Amino acid sequence: MIRKIFLLIILIVCISNCFAQSQDKRWPEARIWAWYNEQPWYCGFNYIPAYAINYTAMWDKTTFNEAAIDKELALAEKSGMNSLRAVLQYAVYADDPKYFINTLDKFMAICDKHHIKFIPALFDDCSFGITNDPKTGRQPEPLMGWYAWAWSPSPGHSMVVDSATHPKLKKYVTEVITRFKNDKRVLMWDLYNEPTNGSLGSATFPLLKKTIVWARAVNPSQPLTIGIFDQNPRLNKIITDNVDLITFHDYGDKQHVTKTIEELKQYNRPMINTEWMNRPWKSTVSEIVPVFYQYKVGCNLWGLVNGKTQTNLPWGHRPGDPEQKLWQHDLYSGDFKPYKATEIDSLKLFIDRSKSTEYISEHQQK
Repeated sequence: MIRKIFLLIILIVCISNCFAQSQDKRWPEARIWAWYNEQPWYCGFNYIPAYAINYTAMWDKTTFNEAAIDKELALAEKSGMNSLRAVLQYAVYADDPKYFINTLDKFMAICDKHHIKFIPALFDDCSFGITNDPKTGRQPEPLMGWYAWAWSPSPGHSMVVDSATHPKLKKYVTEVITRFKNDKRVLMWDLYNEPTNGSLGSATFPLLKKTIVWARAVNPSQPLTIGIFDQNPRLNKIITDNVDLITFHDYGDKQHVTKTIEELKQYNRPMINTEWMNRPWKSTVSEIVPVFYQYKVGCNLWGLVNGKTQTNLPWGHRPGDPEQKLWQHDLYSGDFKPYKATEIDSLKLFIDRSKSTEYISEHQQK
C-alpha cells in the first residue's frame, strides 16, 4: 500500500513537472496557426493620443484623458481599423499600481467600444530626445521642430542595465499580464519594443530574456511576441526562438516589405507587422497595404492623429532643419481632417474586402 502511494506521488509530481514545463514554452505551430485562423485581417495603427508628448503623458494620472481617447478611437473605428498598439509605462505603474491597472482597464473598455483589439507593449528602449529615464507627473511641452523630443522609454535605460531593479520589473510584468491574461480585448502581448535601441545594445539582453521567462510563467491565453526591427543576429535569435508569432517593423518600400515577409516565412508562424509607414521612403498606404493584404499579414501603421510628438517630421529632425513637406507618419491632423483622404478610402476598401468569405477561406493555414 505504501509502495502504491509512493508511486502515485511520483506520478503526480511527474505530471505536474511536465505541465509546468509545457507552460514555460512557446506555443507549438499548430496552436498558433489555429489561433491565427480565427482572427480577422488586422489593419490598425500605433496609438499615442494627440495630447500626449510621450507614453508617460498618455497614462499618467495628471493627464490621462478618456474623453480625448474616445474621440480619437471613434475616428479610427470610422476609418475601419481594428487594432492598435501602444507602449505601457512602468514608471506610472510604479507610482500607483492600482491606478495603473484600473487605467488600463478603462482604456481597454474604450478600445472595445470601438471594436479595436489592443496590443500592449510592456517595455521600450527607444529614445529620441534628451532624457532616457521617465519621470511621472506633468510632461514638457513640445520643442517645435524636434521629432518626439520628450519621448520616454519604459522602464528607462537606468533600470534596464541595473539588474538590482529587475525584481520590481518582474512584479510589473507579472501583475499586468496576470490581470488581463484571459481578456479578449488584448490581441497579444508585445513584450519589448525595439530592445537594444537608444544606444543600449546588448545591455538590454538580460532584461529581455527575463521578461520572456516572466511572461511565460503567467501563461496568458493570448500569444507573446517581440518585434524584429533590425539585422542584429543575436537579438533576432532570442526573438525567433521564443515568440509565438512573428511580428516585425518595416518602413521600407513595397519591394523591401515583400522581401521581409518572404524571408520571415522560414519560421512557419503567422506574421503581423507592428510598425510601418514612412511616406518619404515610399512606405505608403497605396503601396504597402496591398502587400499585407495579399499575404494576410496584419499591419499597424504609425500613427493616428498628429499631435505633440510631431511624428509628421522625419526621424532625427531638429529645430532649424529644412522643412519636409511630406509627412512621415500619421493619418489625421489635430482637427481630425485626413492628411490624404485617399489613404482612408484605401484602408476601408481593403479592410472590407478582408471580411469576404472568399478571402477568409483563401488564407486559412492548414
